Amino acid sequence: MNPQTPSEDLTQPVAYDADGRPLYHHPPQTGRPAPVVAQTNSHVTTRPGIIDGENFDPRLRSQYANEPQVVHVAREIDPKPFTISDELKKKHEKSVQQYPNLNLSEGEYVILDIKRHPIGMLIPAIVSIFLVVIIMIFVLFYPSIARDSILPIMPSVTDIFGVAMLLIGLVVLGGAVSLWIYLQNQFFMTNESVIQEIQESLFSRREQTVSLGSIEDASFRQSGIIQTIFNYGTIRLSTEGEETTYRFHFVANPREQIAIINNAIEDFKNGRPVDD
Repeated sequence: MNPQTPSEDLTQPVAYDADGRPLYHHPPQTGRPAPVVAQTNSHVTTRPGIIDGENFDPRLRSQYANEPQVVHVAREIDPKPFTISDELKKKHEKSVQQYPNLNLSEGEYVILDIKRHPIGMLIPAIVSIFLVVIIMIFVLFYPSIARDSILPIMPSVTDIFGVAMLLIGLVVLGGAVSLWIYLQNQFFMTNESVIQEIQESLFSRREQTVSLGSIEDASFRQSGIIQTIFNYGTIRLSTEGEETTYRFHFVANPREQIAIINNAIEDFKNGRPVDD
């Protein structure tokens, strides 16, 4: 006759840690599978159905306290490259040739290239022409001004003509630089993102890129009779999170452009291929 093993009292500690806290023994329970956690780079990949007493990983408790609704997706250590169709490759290669300055990822191609309205070029052109005309008028009337002047010494006509030519050259150069800066501001939309190249001055340039999935609102605005008659306006994109707003001014036909952008955003978020 085998002696019976006395039942263990699970309420009594079996040892104590370095800080004097009690440690308890919990034997495995039959008929109740232990939770299985997939091995990935994160501590938590899926929420287990049960957590036994104090014997669970404290990292799980910390993770659940900070992100109770987070479920991490397992990622392969050596992920396989996705397959790109021949048609998509051709579109990507064509966009790379046409827009070598854009950083396009594999399979990404340009769908929309928005140029600024030519009306924005009138302001620097008109200012430059006005200044040139003023300088030329002054040179033409300078002989009579010098003759009637009460000053004892007046610059010669040759000196005034040389200074006038120098000023006209500076005015033309300034107008050309202003037009160049205006035309360097560009707006592109690909099948994955929106790219805005901003030329703030002759030596100041920056680029903004936002994914189509991050755009929360896309709209346009036309204000005033001039914008309505010449059909140009401002495109506005707002993103999720920090609520960053992107604006692109002097856009020709903004209603049609924003319709294309909204259709692309909707297709991208719903998992459909973004059409040209």
